[in-house]
Amino acid sequence: MRSEPTTVDVVEAARSLLGRHLAGHGVTVRITEVEAYGGQSDPASHAYTRTARSEIMYGPPWRLYVYRSYGIHHCANVVTGPTEQGAAVLVRSGEVIEGHARARARRGGVPEARLARGPGNLAQALGISLADKGTDLLDPAAAVHLGEPATSPPRIAAGPRVGVSKAADVPWRFWITDDPTVSAYRRSPRAPAAPR
Repeated sequence: MRSEPTTVDVVEAARSLLGRHLAGHGVTVRITEVEAYGGQSDPASHAYTRTARSEIMYGPPWRLYVYRSYGIHHCANVVTGPTEQGAAVLVRSGEVIEGHARARARRGGVPEARLARGPGNLAQALGISLADKGTDLLDPAAAVHLGEPATSPPRIAAGPRVGVSKAADVPWRFWITDDPTVSAYRRSPRAPAAPR
């Protein structure tokens, strides 16, 4: 099993996930877009209020936090720690690099760049469900796991997170610059007006 730092800043962790491979149920993506959530100190985080659903976020780092969004889509998050902080990174988009046929079958034949564009689509392409919640992402034998960090850091852009109504202007969404698999920014209609 690989070793990783156990206490790392969630923004640093988010940026370090870009370009890294995430494998799930016979499909592998290169992560191209993420969002950081700071746990107890971040009102946009599921862990801002500790609940049964968010309890896993308070545990050890490098575990998979999966939740259902809008009752239909699953979303995959990497718990970053430290333990009891509740910080995690939402994996928003990726480029399918292995298992194309399986990803296409799961996604209904959408164009290649859209196979894993957006957090619900990414989880669907990888076959991630609530059954995967709690998986140790550093265990290479696990059905869902992370590959080694990218050897050459990609060019990274940053901006506000998508669809959050609280802390809407915190620039904790990170993506690989000019990558066609990155999703579009959509501001929540419930968020206050953006500062000028």
